[in-house]
Amino acid sequence: MSPVGNLPQDQPLATTDNRHACPCGSGADFSDCCGPYLQGLSPAPTAAALMRSRYTAYTLRDAAYVLRTWHPSSRPPVLDLANDDSDWLGLALLNRERGQPDDTEGVVEFIARYRQGGSDRQLHEISRFVREDGCWLYLDGSAGTRKTRPGRNDPCSCGSGKKFKKCCGA
Repeated sequence: MSPVGNLPQDQPLATTDNRHACPCGSGADFSDCCGPYLQGLSPAPTAAALMRSRYTAYTLRDAAYVLRTWHPSSRPPVLDLANDDSDWLGLALLNRERGQPDDTEGVVEFIARYRQGGSDRQLHEISRFVREDGCWLYLDGSAGTRKTRPGRNDPCSCGSGKKFKKCCGA
């Protein structure tokens, strides 16, 4: 598969240990989920799969993949994820409209949780996708972010399995 959007073919592809749970939260191994998309082995078959793989690319700081899957009409000229201090904590897909293999457009609503500068935050976005030449591309989205703080008895967002008050909230 050739890179989408006329980006140089020498842009790095994601390389990671394929024997771990995929960061997108699907429950599948990376090698059976987003890995093949990030490595350029196959295109994401649906808009939701592309959304999950782009989230995974953000967690891995794979700017090349994010740019390759961004529609040329709205893609920024550069994306620096190497200096991003966000710690991505989880992804929840809330709604999907169209975006199946035979569609030409789709919409995915999601919430991505992350920690930045010691504060837990949420990115809530409704993203639009288009399929061109058999490949789904991110077109644009309407987003909002907000700081969140778990309740004392909520699970800690760091993933320790402890209650917030006994972990990061102590």
